[in-house]
Amino acid sequence: MRSTFTGIEISKRALFTQQAALTTTGHNISNANTAGYSRQVVNMVASKPLEYPGMMRSNVPGQMGQGVEFTSITRIREKFLDDQFRNENKQLGNYSIQNDTLDKLQAIVNEPTDTGIRSVLDKFWKSWTDLAKDPENVSGRKLVRENANALADAFNATSKQLSDLSNDLTSNIDVKANQINSLTTTISSLNNEIFRIEGLGKDNANDLRDQRDLLTDQLSKIVNISVVETPQGYTINMGNTNLVTGQTTTAVTAATLVTAMNSGNLNSGEVYGMIVSRDRYVADYQQQLDTLANSIANGQVQITIPAGSVIPDGSVLMVPTNNPTGPAYTPVTYSGPVANRTLASDLTVMVQGINGLHKLGYTFATPAAKGVDFFTAKTGATVTAATFQLNPVIANDPNYISTSMRTTGTAPNETAVKGNNTLALLISQLKDSKFSFNNGGTTNGAPSIMNGTLDDYFRSIVGQLGVQAQTTSRQTDNQKAMVDQIEDRRQSVSGVSLDEEMSNMIKFQHAYGAASRFMTTFDQILDKLINSTGVVGR
Repeated sequence: MRSTFTGIEISKRALFTQQAALTTTGHNISNANTAGYSRQVVNMVASKPLEYPGMMRSNVPGQMGQGVEFTSITRIREKFLDDQFRNENKQLGNYSIQNDTLDKLQAIVNEPTDTGIRSVLDKFWKSWTDLAKDPENVSGRKLVRENANALADAFNATSKQLSDLSNDLTSNIDVKANQINSLTTTISSLNNEIFRIEGLGKDNANDLRDQRDLLTDQLSKIVNISVVETPQGYTINMGNTNLVTGQTTTAVTAATLVTAMNSGNLNSGEVYGMIVSRDRYVADYQQQLDTLANSIANGQVQITIPAGSVIPDGSVLMVPTNNPTGPAYTPVTYSGPVANRTLASDLTVMVQGINGLHKLGYTFATPAAKGVDFFTAKTGATVTAATFQLNPVIANDPNYISTSMRTTGTAPNETAVKGNNTLALLISQLKDSKFSFNNGGTTNGAPSIMNGTLDDYFRSIVGQLGVQAQTTSRQTDNQKAMVDQIEDRRQSVSGVSLDEEMSNMIKFQHAYGAASRFMTTFDQILDKLINSTGVVGR
């Protein structure tokens, strides 16, 4: 039989259900701007009706409905979009870091400007041209010295900036390793909390799941990950390297991340971009800058010494053999009296950069003394951008700058012709001479030029850097547009629409009010039944 109080129970269920819906709507509105929050809904179903078929069933036609119940509160989330977002987010992290690094490299190289290495190098060559006009001028020698010091400072400063950038990237890899460990630890903790809550019954840990997904999204930008949900929670892998399994985590370090990249387990994300930026871009440009500095000092270059020049005693010149099957150059030693060391005709030779050419001239010393290395290394034997310096002997006394290739008298009274400018002219012409860059360096896997002028080589560095920066900027913009598009799709599914929530709030409010009115109506019916039945005629 139907209960007299069935209406009270139906209205009570309606009140409870609509109240839950209103509360959930308020929760959605409150978190409309919360990062990672997913819209929640109350799943309503009709209560089981009376009566079920059976032997004791009444003869009253039809089944009496018992109102409404809510079975669960669930969040609206689409796993496909989450996986797609994380798959694209890792590439955005990679391209963003590479783009940022190349922007910094462009600022370090600082070309084309009036304050970059090219400008300083041009002023250095110009000072030699000016000195060739008046080789005995002390001011001209000091100008050469100061421009040489400025060139050394430019190389040193640029090399230090590259070294600092490399160190910064290394430090950031350590920071990201700690961030990964922090995220994985928190995710494993959330796995445990979610397992405990949902394992007790039908409750869905919606807010904890949102927090876990937000942390997983953040992790996906740092390294490439794959996510699988199991009864114990998320299992997260980086390639074949496990990071999280339920409540268990695997800590990572900068060293393990580098190893993972070398093995192919780490193939995208911010950490991958940092390692690529440090070991490919920064290291390559450092190597090319070292090659440029060393080539200025000791690079192979072919020059023509004019007739009448006097080669310093004991000098060895590399003279072309013109033998296509044998060595390109053969050493020829010049020694003995001045007559034996004086060139009867122009002679083409190969020298070792400005140092080799500078040692073929004479200083103002008496008796005549050949020049010294113009540029030297601060430490070690190899001249690099970091160790590039003007020879301290010349820095202390510009009279040790060689400009002359003529002498008068004979040993031991041989003296340099101070007014001769042959060597100064030859050095100034090195600007347009083609050097052989034995260690041309690489840029992003592509070999740099091996032969050309110093300006050609430096221009190739600047050009390649510009192209790389433009490429990564385009890739970053494209990838960001892709990630934003997927995020917009996720928000269209999971995001909170205030307009929709306000509409729902009004709907649930009216339903609650109607349920309240229904309860009031049924209360009046019962009052009439209880208090008025059987009192007729009293």
